[in-house]
Amino acid sequence: MIRTLVGSLICLVALAASARAADSAGDRYFEMRTYITHDGRMDALLARFRDHTNAIFVKHGITPIGYWVPTEGENAENTLVYIVAYPSREAREASWKAFRADPAWLAAKEASERDGKIVKKVEEKFLKPTDFSGIK
Repeated sequence: MIRTLVGSLICLVALAASARAADSAGDRYFEMRTYITHDGRMDALLARFRDHTNAIFVKHGITPIGYWVPTEGENAENTLVYIVAYPSREAREASWKAFRADPAWLAAKEASERDGKIVKKVEEKFLKPTDFSGIK
């Protein structure tokens, strides 16, 4: 009985070590996007993300990590910052291509912009996790 238990524990430790090695070798590809809206359009942007964009991201393999709005500073009232992740840069390109062509996205974008364009400026930064990052 003890031999079986020890053997099982050794197998579990080996599997955990193997999974950790695979994770560090295959870190995800992250993207931080900052959207600055036209004046008075922030609520429309947040509603579009809440009601449509987020689900369409997931549908196309874009993993949302988090969404934030600044509490102070220039353009704070018009800014959304979010981070998403992909398995690789290539996956990022394929996901965005599919997202931009998705009829659900096109309909949501059109409906949300009936009162005018929402996004004035988009900034993108591509990120890779450090060896001590809690998220990889």
